[in-house]
Amino acid sequence: MRKIMRCVAVAAAVTLVAAGCANGSDSSSGGGSGPIVVGSVNALSGAATFPEASAAAKAVFDAANASGGVNGRQIQYKALDDKGDPAAAAAAAREVVGADNAVALVGSSSLIECEINSKYYEQQKILSIQGVGVDPSCFNSPNISPANVGPFHDMTLTLLYGSEVLKLDKICALLEIAGNTLPSYQAAIDEWSKITGKKLAYMDATVPYGGSDYTSYIVKARSAGCKAITVNPVEPDSIGQLKAATAQGWNDVTWLLLTSVYSENYAKAISNAGAGVYVPAEFYPFTDAASAQTKEWRDLMTKNNIPLTSFSQGGYLAAKYFLQVIKGIKGDINRESVTKALHDMQPISDPMVGTSYTFGTGQTHHDNTAGWPIKLMSGTNKWELAATDWLRIPKN
Repeated sequence: MRKIMRCVAVAAAVTLVAAGCANGSDSSSGGGSGPIVVGSVNALSGAATFPEASAAAKAVFDAANASGGVNGRQIQYKALDDKGDPAAAAAAAREVVGADNAVALVGSSSLIECEINSKYYEQQKILSIQGVGVDPSCFNSPNISPANVGPFHDMTLTLLYGSEVLKLDKICALLEIAGNTLPSYQAAIDEWSKITGKKLAYMDATVPYGGSDYTSYIVKARSAGCKAITVNPVEPDSIGQLKAATAQGWNDVTWLLLTSVYSENYAKAISNAGAGVYVPAEFYPFTDAASAQTKEWRDLMTKNNIPLTSFSQGGYLAAKYFLQVIKGIKGDINRESVTKALHDMQPISDPMVGTSYTFGTGQTHHDNTAGWPIKLMSGTNKWELAATDWLRIPKN
């Protein structure tokens, strides 16, 4: 995922919009012949936007509608904008869940949406298959189950690749912390330590988002004897950090990063990747253009002029999972029957992911634990596969 987190001020409790929006039957989604309303809440405008996930979900639903819909009913997909604003996120959820009476949310992608709306979804007994989950609430709610790995498992995976595959020692961490994410990143690091018996040589959790100069952080890490550094950056910050290392003549450091920097634009912007930038891609790498694993997704995205990114992979998969589940519903397709079907569903496998997807009845949903290692080496400006199979977090 690119551009994961700008520092977001999220209200501790959001009661900005009355929760008493109608949740009764509506002919648009509760009847047996009208359209099936499906919603999503997304960052479509504001400081950091992620439009590809909902656009990809819409493309999947449009294709299904063109083939006759689901049991003769069309999917009416409503992708609303949270503008990166807590009040707008709360209002958008209440519009699509309450006023529009959606049967489920599918393909959402936002920095704040899960934090703001998870309790409301519980109150309204509606489930969300998040296209791309970002903040901790996306993975800690009984009513939200993201299609992606998420930044926290992503960090465990990148550390595992660095220590167990590359055999690196003296791994350090420079963390950019937004909102309430520090405990989740610490838990990800602790999970790596539990699996490997190893510990970080140095950690600094004060690294700023959007910093103008990362030299002081790089100098401290180098002085601490770091041979590799894991960071959870947005693309511009990572580029600045690599440039700061180059300016200090630190060209033998290995960077263990997250899917947040996995884009073709990032690769083109890097002139010196040190000893290499390694990332565990959350979905099968989209830059492997000849892959059979991504052909169906790639063809649909290309047909609809949707950028080929990990965000569009997440939205596409969320919609595919949803369609497969609701096609098996006997009788009316409404919020209650969709919720039951997602709770009772069997795992769904797809070649674009290394972990089968299921919603289930768990109180948390953080089950996607596989990434495909890729690398960016100095002078190449191109992502390459760094493995022939998925890297998985071992089960406890």
